[in-house]
Amino acid sequence: MTRDDHTRALTHRVAALLLEYPTAELVAQVPDLRAVASGLPTRALDPLLDHLARTPLDGPGGLAAEYVETFDLRRKACPYLTYYAYGDTRERGMALLGFKRAFRAAGLEVSPDELPDHLCVVLEFSATADVEAGTRLLLEHRAGLELLRLALVDHGSPWAGALTAVCSTLPPLGGDEREAVARLAAEGPPGESVGLEPYGAMAAVPR
Repeated sequence: MTRDDHTRALTHRVAALLLEYPTAELVAQVPDLRAVASGLPTRALDPLLDHLARTPLDGPGGLAAEYVETFDLRRKACPYLTYYAYGDTRERGMALLGFKRAFRAAGLEVSPDELPDHLCVVLEFSATADVEAGTRLLLEHRAGLELLRLALVDHGSPWAGALTAVCSTLPPLGGDEREAVARLAAEGPPGESVGLEPYGAMAAVPR
């Protein structure tokens, strides 16, 4: 692994942890995560680390409620990457199979507990199993990833920093990618609902 790959994997690992649903265990890890983040070339994670450290976990305005309001109640802040391109259409099922194949190629089985395109799962896969394959999955869904970042920035969410850090590990957006992001922001995901069966996430990744 090259130095750049190591930095990318480390960034993805810290971002994956910080984008998880906040728990007392996560808050307790903040000092250690801050120490790791201090060695990264981006400072985008610092505001989120500060927010996790100073905000109560439970209650009105707490981290748990804020997380749910941010990621569970906003259509443009969905953490499932294939949702942006396919919505709840049949085509999304084939895209999810692509994630499963990438995980299996790295020797990782899947469980029925989570869809494999959840951003935390993909980042954890990139960080701990195959940074090249994980980065490739992120790039294949770059428009959705950027839309998620922009939605969090526009909302003033502290979690925007984690998306900014992840995107900083990817090549700059090309013209076609910028157009895809703008089109996705204007049109939104397709809306045909088909009742997808759960495709699962990596059993090796604790959720």
